[in-house]
Amino acid sequence: MAANAFFKTVKWEDTTYDEVDEGPSLARANVIKAYEGSIEGEGTLEMMMMCRSDGSASFVGMERVKGRVEGRQGSFVFLHRGTFEAGQVKATWEVVPGSGTDDLRALQGKVVFEHGHAERYPVSFDCCFEG
Repeated sequence: MAANAFFKTVKWEDTTYDEVDEGPSLARANVIKAYEGSIEGEGTLEMMMMCRSDGSASFVGMERVKGRVEGRQGSFVFLHRGTFEAGQVKATWEVVPGSGTDDLRALQGKVVFEHGHAERYPVSFDCCFEG
């Protein structure tokens, strides 16, 4: 099934923690997201980024989503992997196996996310409940 939703970024705090001359810097970001639609609730994302001088970046992250998916209550964790280049994010978010709780215990799925900056971001979550 495809769970269609939107999210907006409620908080974004990033800090650079390692830099070298003429090379990419390393940074981390703490992000809080609000979801509405087939996914309802809050996501807390911790992201690690390698940032290049041209403004592009590569990143990985873990996001715990607490709330509902298709009316089922609980929480689960997305593993994020992606890039940012020329104003566009291209990423995949995958449910970490075994991360679901309560009614989302058997949740599995993936999001392919490609988007520029916006107030609200559309999400199409290809998901199912195992078993």
